[in-house]
Amino acid sequence: MSDNYLMRLYKRLQKFPMGDRIFSFVASRKAPYFATIKPKITKLEPGECHCFIKKRRSVENHIRTVHVIAICNGLEMAMGFMAEASIPKHLRWIPKGMTVDYTAKAGSDIRCEAILPDNHWQEGDLPVQVTAYDENDVVVVKGTINLWISAKKK
Repeated sequence: MSDNYLMRLYKRLQKFPMGDRIFSFVASRKAPYFATIKPKITKLEPGECHCFIKKRRSVENHIRTVHVIAICNGLEMAMGFMAEASIPKHLRWIPKGMTVDYTAKAGSDIRCEAILPDNHWQEGDLPVQVTAYDENDVVVVKGTINLWISAKKK
């Protein structure tokens, strides 16, 4: 599968200092709500994306941990970028739902990951596993984002 526009942009910007930050800033403008977590895409390849969220006051809850909705935003961004960078050209995707479990307090910076094993795309329902880790690699949120995959209209 040849690289699509998102993978080409990511690879092009990786050649520059702060390329991750530049890519994340530019790409998150596609869906402006993602900018609320000030994300940084740290890994993007077919079937996998990692999104970094820095723990700062604007993403904290009342107990000073990273709010789970901010984490869900990061998980959805990771899934969306993974999907957009990976899906075959003849298919399209749309999220249908998200199910998550809060497994530990998120008291540090967070790494959100979306992984589609073997980058396997098929029409119909497609569950994508998403996981958020703290700085000690403790799972703080895990879940599934269900996508609907269909053929593009000709």
